[in-house]
Amino acid sequence: TPWPGNNTRDHPGMIQVFLGHSGGHDTEGNELPRLVYVSREKRPGFSHHKKAGAMNALIRVSAVLTNAPFMLNLDCDHYINNSKVVREAMCFLMDPQIGKKVCYVQFPQRFDGIDRHDRYANRNTVFFDINMKGLDGIQGPVYVGTGCVFKRQALYGYDPPKDSKRPKMVTCDCCPCFGSRKKKNAKNGAVGEGTSLQGMDNEKQLLMSQMNFEKKFGQSAIFVTSTLMEEGGVPPSSSPAALLKEAIHVISCGYEDKTEWGPELGWIYGSITEDILTGFKMHCRGWRSIYCMPKLPAFKGSAPINLSDRLNQVLRWALGSVEIFFSRHSPMLYGYKEGKLKWLERFAYVNTTIYPFTSLALVAYCCLPAICLLTDKFIMPEISTFASLFFIGLFLSIFSTGILELRWSGVSIEE
Repeated sequence: TPWPGNNTRDHPGMIQVFLGHSGGHDTEGNELPRLVYVSREKRPGFSHHKKAGAMNALIRVSAVLTNAPFMLNLDCDHYINNSKVVREAMCFLMDPQIGKKVCYVQFPQRFDGIDRHDRYANRNTVFFDINMKGLDGIQGPVYVGTGCVFKRQALYGYDPPKDSKRPKMVTCDCCPCFGSRKKKNAKNGAVGEGTSLQGMDNEKQLLMSQMNFEKKFGQSAIFVTSTLMEEGGVPPSSSPAALLKEAIHVISCGYEDKTEWGPELGWIYGSITEDILTGFKMHCRGWRSIYCMPKLPAFKGSAPINLSDRLNQVLRWALGSVEIFFSRHSPMLYGYKEGKLKWLERFAYVNTTIYPFTSLALVAYCCLPAICLLTDKFIMPEISTFASLFFIGLFLSIFSTGILELRWSGVSIEE
């Protein structure tokens, strides 16, 4: 694609193929993976949906050009630290028993450049080494925005495949308790008429199906075809030039108009923390996720190195959680109709959206001691009352739960 200049807010879609169909080979003669640079079209007056919109554009471009059945998502400040990490993810995604219902494999975030005492709590040890392990035993960990290998079909809004049903028992008519054979009393004329009507119905269904797919995925026949190829790959008859032309089309500004991209497909729009929404929608459809913690960290990234950057990061996460709490995708209200989200998993998602409100209680706890000193009144009941025993039991249970979690996860008290 010709380079249009350096206006980052107003430029056409650009695709540069570094390694394509006739790409290079390594020293052993193996074909190298394809390497393609993509920059979606940007025009004033259009809502581009930031990171979520960029990821959805990459989904479509990769589907048109290569259509691999699995996708690795990394932030720009992360790099692969373990060369075997993709193979470890494939062990879950391609497992013959559970792999068909796994939507993504999430890896913990690890960072470079953190001081020994981790003064800004960048490691998030409790979350990555305790909470996510617990979620792995329910319906899977939440998606944290990076370090994740996805199944492409799950991003298309499809439900996970259902378990194969046990075949019906075929018996004779002598025992009604096991069912009976169907009687064949239909006449040949009726059969012929039914066949012709069925042919007309099939044509109507095919037309409606095509219209529904275009309404759902957008006006691209090549991309719609790729969504039906569960094993991946592109049609052999497609030429590289035609695929590149179609790839430019699917990253245009108006491609997502009047489609389900954002509300139902791909990365979900409507929050700064689009990662939580995206994983939540998948779990509501019945998918499960996997938490993989190899001994050698899979990926490493850059962490905030000063207090202001860390506070901005935490504030952004908190605002995103509040947005989800007050949206139609609130875990307290959404997803009951399908009934595929386990209730403990729902509690976990509720916790991710309401934790910013705990700041109100923290402010109250900070103010109450000062108020007690100024008013000379102690807010806690006397030790002899039943209420004091209740509070003591509550605090002891909280402390014991925290100690057990630390012991189970292998995290030291200093960490």
